[in-house]
Amino acid sequence: MSATAAAGPVSDAGAALATDASGAPAAGARCDNCGAVVSGRYCAACGQRREPPVHSLWHFTKASAEDLTHADSRLWRTLGALLFRPGYLTREFLAGRRARYLPPVRLYLVISVLFFLWASATHNQPIVIQVTEPDHGPSHAAVTPFDEDIFGKRLPGESAEQHAERVCSSGVNYDGPWRARIQPAAHRACVRVVLDKGRSLPEVFLHNVPRAMFLFLPLLAGAMMLMYWRPRHYYVEHLLLFVHNHAFVFLLLLLAGLASALLPPLSGWISAAVTLYVAWYAYRSMRVVYGQGRVLTLGKLALLSFFYLVSGSLMLALVSVYSVFTL
Repeated sequence: MSATAAAGPVSDAGAALATDASGAPAAGARCDNCGAVVSGRYCAACGQRREPPVHSLWHFTKASAEDLTHADSRLWRTLGALLFRPGYLTREFLAGRRARYLPPVRLYLVISVLFFLWASATHNQPIVIQVTEPDHGPSHAAVTPFDEDIFGKRLPGESAEQHAERVCSSGVNYDGPWRARIQPAAHRACVRVVLDKGRSLPEVFLHNVPRAMFLFLPLLAGAMMLMYWRPRHYYVEHLLLFVHNHAFVFLLLLLAGLASALLPPLSGWISAAVTLYVAWYAYRSMRVVYGQGRVLTLGKLALLSFFYLVSGSLMLALVSVYSVFTL
């Protein structure tokens, strides 16, 4: 009895590494991580890959190369399908074939974070639209760079705070609804912008846009649900399509931005190609997922594009106002 007990740990360790002649785990093999019985290369309980706990240098190097190239081939398979097969990932997910691809929300979050980090690092200098309304004649608008001179020069002996108060006292005058609440908040925001010379405003805006997208995508899915009322589709189907399509757009813009930085003479051609490809991609993804005819799909795409333009412009305007007020 004692001999059997003493040999128990050795038997378990041997079983964990034992394989038959074909290379499959032997009966009774157990996972080193959770102890569950393993019948394949991966543990069905925790997902850990079955391999010897002690590696040679060659084994370690080979496993590392596999991890970087094709062990997690879901990444490359997902990115390839996302870029070149419109609607394919959405259709595969809805059909239940999900293990081979990255989860949609994780894919969207990772790509959107990379895109907005790149946008924050490479954003252009903001511009200011100055509108003048003379007593007689039409109004005039001028576009000027957002630099330090936009707020005027400080007077002799005037502090930065006094300069900001002077500029905002004459430049911010809101007479619309809820003036008692909005006017003081607008004045405080103006003072912060003048003191900061507007440097932090683009960063705050780009920080808030990804948050707004979490409200914008469900809104688009709701509009799509109205357009595809018959035959009936679940709301999540539309939301999933927009998650994949926006992940595609962020990834394509990121790659196009890198290509334009490396090949500045071709930046115009790259922008035109991206615009055409995004339009075709949206049309093709709707055809693949919903299976309707060309004319009907084009009509719905045109309607969706109009709604996207109007609601997207409203969203960006609200984000801009929110960014100013939360500096």
